[in-house]
Amino acid sequence: MTSSDVWTVEQAKRYDSEDGMFSPEVLAPTVDALVAMADGGRVLELAIGTGRVAVPLRARGVSVAGIELSAAMVEQLRTKVTPEEIPVAIGDMATTPVKGEFSLVYLVYDTIGNLCTQQEQVECFRNAARHLSPGGRFVVEVGVPSLRRLPPGQAAVPFDVSDKHLGFDTYDLVSQQAGSHHLTRQADGTYLRGTHNYRYVWPSELDLMAQLAGMQLERRTQDWVATPFTSQSEGHVSVWRLTS
Repeated sequence: MTSSDVWTVEQAKRYDSEDGMFSPEVLAPTVDALVAMADGGRVLELAIGTGRVAVPLRARGVSVAGIELSAAMVEQLRTKVTPEEIPVAIGDMATTPVKGEFSLVYLVYDTIGNLCTQQEQVECFRNAARHLSPGGRFVVEVGVPSLRRLPPGQAAVPFDVSDKHLGFDTYDLVSQQAGSHHLTRQADGTYLRGTHNYRYVWPSELDLMAQLAGMQLERRTQDWVATPFTSQSEGHVSVWRLTS
């Protein structure tokens, strides 16, 4: 049984209202980069959700399939595309199989952290490798843990403080368990509270997971438009290729 939080019906219905990650500035570079890496082949999205990336990718002529743990999220996806247009297997991304081979498997928007144990994250890399054709690519977009912002003796780091939203991350430095805590202002002036649990992971740790799955790092950039990754980068898009 996976350790991941499972999105509920209510959460799934709210998901598509998250303006930031659906903005053209965020989504267009992601889709452009994935189209190029797919190179005309089939692609598989792990944790496909409501199709934020998969639907516009399919609109660009790419054959897309997915794996998703939450049936509620897939129900939202089905309001946009049919099972024939984008087939989805319900299950966890560490073990669930999908028929066929793919030139590209991808996992975006910090979702690798949804697997809250190191072993599950390792198995996710192995599952990606099992679905790749020879020389195929696995792509992960994820943030760099914000531990440099953590004051000594404290466990929380704010990442958004605005009139409509308060957000902060808490970290356990021993287990690498973390939580994103959200207080979102509603129309009536009340606040909706939500917490998302995840496991943070370092770039070098991901590279080792890739090696265990028979993949080698091809490139790592700060973002989808290939900004160089540096010690100051707060996130990265990493690409590994199947070598065995």
